[in-house]
Amino acid sequence: MLSNVGTEVPRPPSPPSKAPPPDIASDKNLSLLVQLRWLAVLGQIVTILLADYWLDITLPIADMVGVITFLVVLNLASLLRRYRRVPVTNTELFLELLLDVTALTIQLYLSGGASNPFISLYLLQVSLGAVLLEAWTAWVLVGIASGCFVLLTRAFRPLELPPHHQASLFDLHITGMFVCFVLAATLLVLFIHQITRNLRDRDAHLAALRQKTAEEDHIVRLGLLASGAAHELGTPLATISVILSDWKRLRRVSADPEMADDLAEMQNQVGRCKKILSGILLSSGEARGEGTLRTTVGSFFEQLVEEWRLSRSPATLAFEAPQSLDVIISDTALKQVLFNVFDNALEASPDWVGIEITCRDGLIRVEVSDRGPGFAEAMLAEFGAPYRSTKNRPGGGLGLFLVVNVVRKLGGSVSAHNTAEGARVSLILPLSALSPEERHGV
Repeated sequence: MLSNVGTEVPRPPSPPSKAPPPDIASDKNLSLLVQLRWLAVLGQIVTILLADYWLDITLPIADMVGVITFLVVLNLASLLRRYRRVPVTNTELFLELLLDVTALTIQLYLSGGASNPFISLYLLQVSLGAVLLEAWTAWVLVGIASGCFVLLTRAFRPLELPPHHQASLFDLHITGMFVCFVLAATLLVLFIHQITRNLRDRDAHLAALRQKTAEEDHIVRLGLLASGAAHELGTPLATISVILSDWKRLRRVSADPEMADDLAEMQNQVGRCKKILSGILLSSGEARGEGTLRTTVGSFFEQLVEEWRLSRSPATLAFEAPQSLDVIISDTALKQVLFNVFDNALEASPDWVGIEITCRDGLIRVEVSDRGPGFAEAMLAEFGAPYRSTKNRPGGGLGLFLVVNVVRKLGGSVSAHNTAEGARVSLILPLSALSPEERHGV
């Protein structure tokens, strides 16, 4: 299955190291805090307008607008910080919530202190801290919010109520408590539900990373086994080749054309096995040519498909080479996985195999079609998982597993689906992953 376009094959490079992606859940949670702060700004503006114009309650408008302006600036800074694409830390989230608590405390100080029914909004900040923060910072936030509550019982600016509200002060307080309760309950349900979903997404992301790591470890073990097998099989194959050469010179063999043809075919197959093993050793870096083999996209795929056609002899092969002159490196691992996909299509559909290759917009797309029975639903659901096969033979199911992982290492993707006539496997590769500049930069 492993074959070479040229005589010199580069060692498949390791992918360049990349900075770890930002914590997806923390980034989304910061976005939720920004949204909550916008709602707080809107709510404070509406409350101030209602208190001043509808209830005729005198408020220090300038000071309260200053706090609202601070919240707006903080939100804009938080939005700009998101574009840095670095992980949001627990300390940053703690400081964000601490600033929210501070702003709420100032607004309450300016509007009656602890007697203001909106003082229970501290519970909203504490609840968010319990979900977003590490345990010790959440408890620190609880302590700070509690201290602010106590402070507001002793230090605050009293509200100046008009005379007609003095008699209904208790009813006014109850109404404010009800509005505060509805607001806090609604925000808690909305945002804690969203935060919980963010945490579930993060857990799913981590589980996918662990699965990917396990698969890559499996690939490494398979590579070691393949390299060891290549070493071990070299000697017996050389011995068989010598024996076949001796048999070919025997008089009774040369006198029997049918036996001579069988012997020649055996020699060809032994030579093919030796070529496969040489390719394994070359791709693992145990042997090196004088340089890397450069070719074009069109030539690479044209020679690759032609080599596969000559060795497999499909009844009908529908193929047209891509007319692309982009220079790439001949990649042994990629050739192996493409041979694997071609072989699977031929096994499912001996009478017809279709190979369509296009190169545009910096992407190479390889689509392999057959007219077989198609994939079972269970196979499509676990496409690329190791040891998932319908062939019922020992070690089956590793072919597509290797295909998916090699293509993924090159920055591409593999997908499969059934068509009206059979099945189709699509491989998408970035052209840059095979370019000489990319390989030299690794």
